[in-house]
Amino acid sequence: MSDKEKKQGTEISRRSFIKGVGTGTVAATVVPTILVGDEKTAEAQTDQATTNAEIQLNINGKLYEIEVESRTTLLTVLRDGIDTNGNNVDLTGAKLICDKGECGGCTILVDDKPVYACMMLAMDAQGKQITTVEGIANGDELHPVQEAFIKHDAMMCGFCTPGFVVSSVALLNENKKPTLEEIKDGLSGNTCRCGTYPFIFDAVETASDKM
Repeated sequence: MSDKEKKQGTEISRRSFIKGVGTGTVAATVVPTILVGDEKTAEAQTDQATTNAEIQLNINGKLYEIEVESRTTLLTVLRDGIDTNGNNVDLTGAKLICDKGECGGCTILVDDKPVYACMMLAMDAQGKQITTVEGIANGDELHPVQEAFIKHDAMMCGFCTPGFVVSSVALLNENKKPTLEEIKDGLSGNTCRCGTYPFIFDAVETASDKM
């Protein structure tokens, strides 16, 4: 590969990275202008676009004040964030799997709508109601979807399960009595690598009957 080709490959990968940070069909984007020029220019422009801010997030009915870097995703804050009092947010139900908005393992609710937390900037979540799988139950009382997942053994390795539970709750909040095809369509943004789909669909139907 020539030096010119190597240089072009570096520039393209940088542009792709910066365009991809915080973007997706489920969340608004805050992305700097596409970079042009050499590598040093790209690094300088990226540094200038990076800022820190103290934000307030409403997560599962609790307010958190957190200082974040402008490109920090909501998923990172949920899993690894530390509030201004030094307390860990520690809501690890939303899973970091693909980190590309493709698998649904990090699905949460933002104003009752399903969102991939890996594709939403934490700064964009200010002023919104955020619900993670940890906030689905009512205290010690499980949500009907959670009960149905247990009843139908709708999990294998369990890694994708939190995302499916949250997506199922969102689906049933919008459609109390979905058909099987509507369930499949409503959960199409979530992937189960173990192939537990039939049990998941049965669980959603059971939860629908109870709700």
